[in-house]
Amino acid sequence: MLRTLSIRDFVIVDSIELEFSAGFTVFTGETGAGKSILIDALTLALGGRGDASVVREGAAKADITADFAVTDAARQWLEANECASEDGGALLRRVIDNAGRSKAYINGIAATAAQLRELGDLLVDIHGQHAHQSLLKTDAQRELLDSQAGTNGKDVAIAYKAWRALAKQLEEFETNAANVLLERERLEWQVGELDKLAPKPGEWAEIGNEHSRLSHAASLLEGAQEALALISESDEQPIVSQLSSLNQKLAKLVSVDAEMQPIVDLIESARIQLQESAYALNTYLDRVELDPERLREVDARMEALHSSARKFRVDPDELPAEHTRLAAQLNQLADATDIDSLRKQEAKLKDEYLAVARRLSATRAAAAKALGGAVTKAMQDLNMTGGRFEVALHPCEPSAKGLEQVEFMVAGHAGVVPRPLAKVASGGELARISLAISVITSNATTVPTLIFDEVDSGIGGGVAEVVGRLLKRLGQERQVLCVTHLPQVASQGNSHFQVAKSTLANGKTASRIEVLDAKARVEEVARMLGGIEITATTRKHARELLAS
Repeated sequence: MLRTLSIRDFVIVDSIELEFSAGFTVFTGETGAGKSILIDALTLALGGRGDASVVREGAAKADITADFAVTDAARQWLEANECASEDGGALLRRVIDNAGRSKAYINGIAATAAQLRELGDLLVDIHGQHAHQSLLKTDAQRELLDSQAGTNGKDVAIAYKAWRALAKQLEEFETNAANVLLERERLEWQVGELDKLAPKPGEWAEIGNEHSRLSHAASLLEGAQEALALISESDEQPIVSQLSSLNQKLAKLVSVDAEMQPIVDLIESARIQLQESAYALNTYLDRVELDPERLREVDARMEALHSSARKFRVDPDELPAEHTRLAAQLNQLADATDIDSLRKQEAKLKDEYLAVARRLSATRAAAAKALGGAVTKAMQDLNMTGGRFEVALHPCEPSAKGLEQVEFMVAGHAGVVPRPLAKVASGGELARISLAISVITSNATTVPTLIFDEVDSGIGGGVAEVVGRLLKRLGQERQVLCVTHLPQVASQGNSHFQVAKSTLANGKTASRIEVLDAKARVEEVARMLGGIEITATTRKHARELLAS
């Protein structure tokens, strides 16, 4: 439920703070006073499109904040998106500066306009003043029926996409079979070449290392032996022996001067390190040996890898990945060229699509019957006695939308065959039918706040009074906000806001809004009944309307 709405510097609104309650709330005022601007501002806070034109002239930015009490579905969304607040509500804020840049927040946390829309769909359902026009479009009729049926048809769209993708692949194969076979032969040859080579990940670096060691084995042996001789195995006095002798001489001098001790320690450390290097050289010499045969094998392997890399236009170390990629392409093409298998898969996916599409058709048929009956009943109360409303489901070619086209049919009075809504309904009839559908379909939604923006346009008299009672009855279950120009509707509201224009000190026009008490409501309803000149008669009529 919408609790508060704060609007600053939006179009002709300077600053407005509104508090809302449950039940049926109406907004009235002169044409151009800014009644629908309130709905536009709320739409913006719910993630609607906005640009610099919404910023009040001379202001730096427009700032709209809407505070909602939330349902379980909205609470779960807030928790899933890490936007939940301690009080359990939802504070939606939208800021647009005069350069057209937009910022959005949910409970003080930066969000995207798309996130505002997702959350807004769980909080508010808006029926615009041009909703009756959209009813003339088949897409809108189908979406409304599906919404009433509690389905969105996504599973049908997904199944259709999978089926048609494979059907297209089958068609392409049948059309281009020769080219596909040539491509498969090419891939078979390439994969066969790499199968024989069998390159392994990391092999190029490893074999390069081994080749370097084998090709320089003689130099390595010679260098290691020479170093070992100098360190510890020379016939003459080796370095380790010299260091041991030197250390013994210096150790005797430590008793004469203790400052010699660090020097003795350093020389002893050097001797130990050299002795360790001698051990390491011995181990190395045991491992390294001249192996001309292995060198020839490694040479041949390197040449094979290098030659294949040039052939496939990749680096040698990329050959294993290229092998995997080409093998995957071959497998995919092999599957694709198995026409019998393709046909079986295509038939299976078609059957799966038809199964979910037929379930959708059955769901739509049940919803169409229920909606037709409910709207027909409402038409009797809306001065269309004997009229009938039906939802026709015309079979059509399979599509992502299902197996039928949805069309709203109406008969304006008894004894007439229903015809398409777009062809038979007058403006007034269309407005009444649209309102009936809006109220009836709203009963099927779990959204707590319903907004009707001048959906009563085109009706009047006794029908307007029925509309007002219809909306008030709906307000007993939901929070209903309605912008209206009809006194019969306005008189039914539990709360009444009046929107008016005023001139500010700087000479600019601004929209203001105030809650009307009982006396002020009489005056406003009287104005709506009688225009500029309010008489005792119109006030009396206004009181009667408010008392009814």
